[in-house]
Amino acid sequence: MPAFVVSLWHQIVLSSPLFVLLALGYALVRFGKWPSTITDGLTRFVFSLALPAMLFRMMCDFSERPAVDARLLIAFFGSCLVVFIIGRVIAKRVFHLDGVSGSVFALGGIFSNNVMLGLPIATIMLGEKSIPAVALVLVFNGLILWTLVTISVEWARNGSPTLAGFVKTARSVLTNPLIIGIISGTLFSLTGLHLPVFIDQPVSMLGQVAPPLSLIVLGMGLAEYRVTEGWQISTAICFLKLIVQPMVIWALAWAMDLPALETQVVVLLGSMATGVNVYLMSRQFNVLTGPAAASLVMSTVLAAVTTPLILTIIGVGM
Repeated sequence: MPAFVVSLWHQIVLSSPLFVLLALGYALVRFGKWPSTITDGLTRFVFSLALPAMLFRMMCDFSERPAVDARLLIAFFGSCLVVFIIGRVIAKRVFHLDGVSGSVFALGGIFSNNVMLGLPIATIMLGEKSIPAVALVLVFNGLILWTLVTISVEWARNGSPTLAGFVKTARSVLTNPLIIGIISGTLFSLTGLHLPVFIDQPVSMLGQVAPPLSLIVLGMGLAEYRVTEGWQISTAICFLKLIVQPMVIWALAWAMDLPALETQVVVLLGSMATGVNVYLMSRQFNVLTGPAAASLVMSTVLAAVTTPLILTIIGVGM
């Protein structure tokens, strides 16, 4: 059997338990009829407590870990700019969308679900050694991408961006529980101290439930969306997100001779499904709400195959 097929099968087997957890969450709501209040409560627990605890605990050892090659930010966010421009062109030339709709369309091609999907998958598939690199991307992800799409939307509406829009974006990022966990853990690591046992163990226990529960909660949330309208636009968003962006990231990482671990991390994050923030943005501007919701479901399902495929390709090529 060809080595590529063996490697692909290995990646699928490795990632399949993660998507089983996601499917479990989906089934609990869709077929088990669990009420939305449970989804809301678990989502709040994961986002506000479990994931920040995991990131805080892991970043407490940041100063003891190998240094992260910061060029991974160029590979990841450079790809975001390239794919965003491609998305705007496709939105205008192929689907004849206006500037606001085109901005939301392009955002769908670059905004990964790196919190509820990318972080737990990277932790499980690449190990804890990948967390500092993942955290570095997460710190800048919201600020850079929200600023990019805000500028694009305001330019389409008003002809120029505003300072107020940037300040609002920066405030929302800096008050994000995940960012607080990352920054506070990093600052604590610089003190050279160790967490007391009575703090370390509870925080570690909270962090251990974060990856599996994140996937279950994501599945529960996806059960609220329907693939009903604008499937052509949704398919195009999925293609940009699942295929084009990770390959652009890989090309940039290869051009910069980025180390293997950093390359694997940013390609993995880039191959993740479209994030729910795209749907929230579509609702905020009241454009493409149907296609945005559909792209969340479609890209998450397809990522079960495309992510192992992309990881296999870069594994063979590195």
